[in-house]
Amino acid sequence: MPSLLDELRQLEAELHHPGTPSSRERLSQLLHPDFHEVGRSGRPYDRQTVINHLAAQTTPAPVEPSGHAVHPLSGECALLTYRSVENTPDGRQVNAALRSSVWRRTEQGWQLFYHQGTPAATD
Repeated sequence: MPSLLDELRQLEAELHHPGTPSSRERLSQLLHPDFHEVGRSGRPYDRQTVINHLAAQTTPAPVEPSGHAVHPLSGECALLTYRSVENTPDGRQVNAALRSSVWRRTEQGWQLFYHQGTPAATD
């Protein structure tokens, strides 16, 4: 049985579109009905906007996540934190972000309730 960290990291990776687009049905399973997000840009996004955006993607996102950590908040809620960068075609890494995702365990399994990306300092 995978650890909570492994399980949430894998679910989060599905949202990064690692090469296979997610169907609207799968995205609806992954995103809690009350899901909301504050993107790296500082803009808020609702569930339907995120589903529409992710379902329309046809190529993998250039997102490279690292440093995942899980912080259980209760038996039914956990915070997943990590860092991400985007890889450009010429090999540069841009748009570094610190990311936080609140996952809730529901009857449908783990669902993403809240996500926030914050611009990160570059080393």
